[in-house]
Amino acid sequence: MYTVISATNRVGSNTIKIALQYLQLLKEKGIEAKFLTLEGLDINERNEGLVKVENDLLIPAEKFVIITPEYNGSFPGVFKAMMDNNDIEKVWWKKKALLVGVSTGRAGNLRGMEDLTGVLHYLKVVVHPNKLPISIVNKLLNKDGFVEDKATLRAINEQLDDFIRF
Repeated sequence: MYTVISATNRVGSNTIKIALQYLQLLKEKGIEAKFLTLEGLDINERNEGLVKVENDLLIPAEKFVIITPEYNGSFPGVFKAMMDNNDIEKVWWKKKALLVGVSTGRAGNLRGMEDLTGVLHYLKVVVHPNKLPISIVNKLLNKDGFVEDKATLRAINEQLDDFIRF
């Protein structure tokens, strides 16, 4: 099973829009995928809600697709706090991850994906080498919140196809 993670708690973010498009594309490819957003999730301590997320979405997953925005040159602290409060051995060890960076700037959160790669390696997660930076995301999304740009869609589909074989 796959779990697509929108790694921010900002309501209505561009990150969640990209994550939902990845979820849709995986389903079109015949891949069962669950979806996790950090919106409304209390991650500041290990609590009943976080344990439910672990049991339903994180522990059963063999592969994660993590969509992360750029926050101050890295990835969101809320995502790191969630990871810090997880049962890391059950949730993360010996699993695989695909990283997608989202930003309104030019770099598509390249630094954040590198920071996150270091954390995931520490948690014994194998990170797929094709990390996709999606730059100027605010200009790529149509009024319905989907990417229609052919070059970006081609890059996303190639990345997903590689990850499915990974």
